[in-house]
Amino acid sequence: MVEETKFRRVMGHFPTGVTVVTTRGEKGAPLGLTVSAFTSVSLVPVRILICIHKDAAAHGLIVGGSSFSVNILSSLQERLAIRFASSVAEERFAGLEVLESPLGNPLLTGTLGWLDCEVRDVFPGGDHSVVLAEVMECQAREGDPLVFYRGELKGLGS
Repeated sequence: MVEETKFRRVMGHFPTGVTVVTTRGEKGAPLGLTVSAFTSVSLVPVRILICIHKDAAAHGLIVGGSSFSVNILSSLQERLAIRFASSVAEERFAGLEVLESPLGNPLLTGTLGWLDCEVRDVFPGGDHSVVLAEVMECQAREGDPLVFYRGELKGLGS
């Protein structure tokens, strides 16, 4: 079996986009977390998948909920990526301007795009849950994406 540090080092050579996945918690409170395990799956029907760590505060709401949004971060949003990865879950939205998606999920402003998704299936994935979702609405704009590569957040122009 491959040891964790070796696996992390090798996977660090594969650049990934950086997103913040958002949903609504109890009493409508916004919840979100940084996710780099995100990809398109199918065009018919339009489906994506995300992987959520089982210890994440929003895990139960996302895997047990009906919908979530994926916010695709721009290279100017490195602080948001760090904030949604490391700060106290209940404080991640403090002071942020948030819009509402068609499905009622929080949308961050200034992103390169967003996808509003409904959960279709959840599969076990070790210490993560693999969530397959159908995209119900989406929108994009031009800009430089934020990527995670070799342990660092950077824009493609970096």
